[in-house]
Amino acid sequence: MQLDFHTLDVFTPSRFHGNPLAVVSGADVLDAAAMQAIAREFNLSETVFVARPANPAHTARVRIFTPRRELPFAGHPTIGTAAFLAYADHGDGAEREAIVTLEEEIGLIRAGVTITPGKPLHAAFDAPKLATETGAPDRREDLAAAVGLMPGDIGFDNHRPTVFSAGVPYIFVPVRGLAALSRAQPVESLWRRGRFAEIGAAYLYCRETRDPANSFAARMFSPEFGMIEDPATGSAAAAFAGVAARFEALGGQRRVLAIEQGFDMGRPSLISLEMELVAGRLERVRIGGHCVIVSKGALTV
Repeated sequence: MQLDFHTLDVFTPSRFHGNPLAVVSGADVLDAAAMQAIAREFNLSETVFVARPANPAHTARVRIFTPRRELPFAGHPTIGTAAFLAYADHGDGAEREAIVTLEEEIGLIRAGVTITPGKPLHAAFDAPKLATETGAPDRREDLAAAVGLMPGDIGFDNHRPTVFSAGVPYIFVPVRGLAALSRAQPVESLWRRGRFAEIGAAYLYCRETRDPANSFAARMFSPEFGMIEDPATGSAAAAFAGVAARFEALGGQRRVLAIEQGFDMGRPSLISLEMELVAGRLERVRIGGHCVIVSKGALTV
């Protein structure tokens, strides 16, 4: 038996940048063990398996796997899958906007896709959960050691380490600037203790950016997920909305932050984080970005 698959680069308008994604169609015939084995074979940060929806009014049922585990929700798979399904349905013959509804483990996600002939696909979705703080991180000294930095590299302005989740939890580690961000490397033996062992993913960020038009630069390490570093992490950006609401003087009712990621991997990515606030509290979070289809093939199962 053969199943069609496509790969896309997500959170980028250019091929061979951004975060690669594999999308496997016709996955109704696969069980979870087969999906996990295929995800290990692709060895990308995530592989998506597309099946018939439980509700025929929806577009598709999807399951998301890293090389080591299934995730209830992830941002770049949602962006890439929504864009691919809209393109597969409508093609690129004319400019149009489409709505894609995906049944993910976390719940139903509604994404808007823009198709413009001759240009990269663009998709955006409302985060299925608002960011909430989930306890305290480890001590600053332990955090620094686990990501190969010195304690003095941790923190800037009023930002301090926190733990937030918008469906997937992350340890958020503010660092002084791009130099510290580029020096960081996970020390895997130190990830088997404290909150690193529990959560398995750390998102390092700083205010200094390569492009002054952008808001933050970031890196995401997750050796326990089967990937040392992720080029672009939409679920972390959704949770980062909680960090921004906590430490930034956002003002107003709507803010859009542009987050650079993946530059130290040679996979430059850009994530749009749109937040709506009421009296300083998050009311809505939307993640968006471009993507491009890179390849297609048949998978023998």
